[in-house]
Amino acid sequence: MRIKLSTKFVGLSCTTFLIIMLCFAFLHVVALKESFTEESIYEADTLSEMMLRNTYYLMLDDDRETLQKIIDEAGEMERIEKVRLFGKEGIVKFSTDAAEIGSVMGQKGDEGCAFCHLSDTSVLVDTPAERRSRIWTDAKGTELLSMTRGIYNEPNCFTAACHFHTEEEKKLGILEVVVSLEKMSAQVGFYRNDIFALTFIILILLSVVQYLFTRRLVSKPINNLLYHTQCLAGGDLATRIEAGANDELGELNKEFNMMAGSLANAQQELRSLASSLEGKVEERTAEIRQMQSQLVQSAKLASMGQLVAGIAHEINNPLSGILMFSALVSRAPGLSDQDQQNVEVIVAETKRCAKIVRGLLEFSRESIPEKHRISLLQVLEQSLNLVSQQSLFQDIDVQVDFCPDLPEICADPDQLQQVFFNLFINAAQAMPTGGALKIRTLVPAARDHVRVEVIDSGQGIPREHLDKIFDPFFSTKAKDGCGLGLSITYGIIANHGGEITVDSTPGKGAQFIIRLPIGETAATEAPAQDLDDSAAAQGGVA
Repeated sequence: MRIKLSTKFVGLSCTTFLIIMLCFAFLHVVALKESFTEESIYEADTLSEMMLRNTYYLMLDDDRETLQKIIDEAGEMERIEKVRLFGKEGIVKFSTDAAEIGSVMGQKGDEGCAFCHLSDTSVLVDTPAERRSRIWTDAKGTELLSMTRGIYNEPNCFTAACHFHTEEEKKLGILEVVVSLEKMSAQVGFYRNDIFALTFIILILLSVVQYLFTRRLVSKPINNLLYHTQCLAGGDLATRIEAGANDELGELNKEFNMMAGSLANAQQELRSLASSLEGKVEERTAEIRQMQSQLVQSAKLASMGQLVAGIAHEINNPLSGILMFSALVSRAPGLSDQDQQNVEVIVAETKRCAKIVRGLLEFSRESIPEKHRISLLQVLEQSLNLVSQQSLFQDIDVQVDFCPDLPEICADPDQLQQVFFNLFINAAQAMPTGGALKIRTLVPAARDHVRVEVIDSGQGIPREHLDKIFDPFFSTKAKDGCGLGLSITYGIIANHGGEITVDSTPGKGAQFIIRLPIGETAATEAPAQDLDDSAAAQGGVA
């Protein structure tokens, strides 16, 4: 069980205060009682001296009746319990208690005689004042103070005619005054109770004040700091504490905020580093995948090239014979209409096979491009002029967006013309009912390559076919084509140090993007043009 700091502090301070106040109360009550006792002794001694002075001449005149009356009147005074006068033999001569007049008190055994018998061998004449009083408790439990004063043998006593005392006698008798200390005890008790009550009240007030101030100035700031520390440990790095008072706790709050800020900055840096690292890893992974894809594609093309080269040479000769003899048969007289149609089908199919064989030979032939400085815009315009006259482009709206300051590149114009021809024909075949064909050229800010985009609004290419579109003999056309056009296109672009990519959404057309390197000389001939899609707004219609 956790004990609060305010409870500990209040308990410790109040316990200390209570011990101090109890010690103070005890010492104060003892001192007060001693003071009251001294005052009572002084009053009793003064009273006894006054009585001796008042009875001095009565004793010289031996006026016993008047002396008894004076003693009786003194006994009726408040706080005076008893007044009596002893002779030198210890006989009670006068007393407020008539029953004890004439009785004898023992000298050394009786406490009343102790003041003058301080020695075991003789009776002292002058007893010290502090020994002439004693405090005792009677049978009723009342605390009493007894003050005694000696009656000494003065010249008037041993020279008077009525007295028989000799000159050698020093002490003639004793006057004892007994005073009640009940009022003093009550007053001491009152002061004691008052001190204890005051101590209790101060203790309660001190406890409440200390608890409130400790809770406000110590416990609350510490609990607040503990709460925010738990939040910080739980991962909430945005937690902050108000500065608070200008003291140690306030400084601690400031240091906590600085620590939390440092942790938040460190975490942000770690997240940024992790994010950038993830981005670099993804970028590098994409590059590696692209390189792997290019290597796989190159390996496919190489292996397929070797295969189809042998097959094409072996098939070409029989196809030539079949085509020649089937052509002769078709011109022979006497053929029926059905036979004539059959022979024409044989001739057509044989020509189609021959076309496929020629495509195979072109695919397998690794022709080295004859590169020189050319204008890419001129190659694009020539390719558009060739295809625009075909019937496929009757219902197609051809839009061009050519960069007017497109730099020259180092390339083989014939091979590039074949690339663009294949792309334009494929785009037209993807739009049998008409559509829009957009050709756009751009130069990025880095000016390290030119970019050609061929965008159609045709049927599009399914997502599952995008990674196979450049494979040999793969075609999305149901009847026409042998699947070698895009493979040849891929090989030509790769031989020029460029790349070709495709993106398509089924039903929304396809977009082929070709990137060709510019070269150091051409890179300084024209200003850069940013790859912004807003350049499409500058295009025209061919």
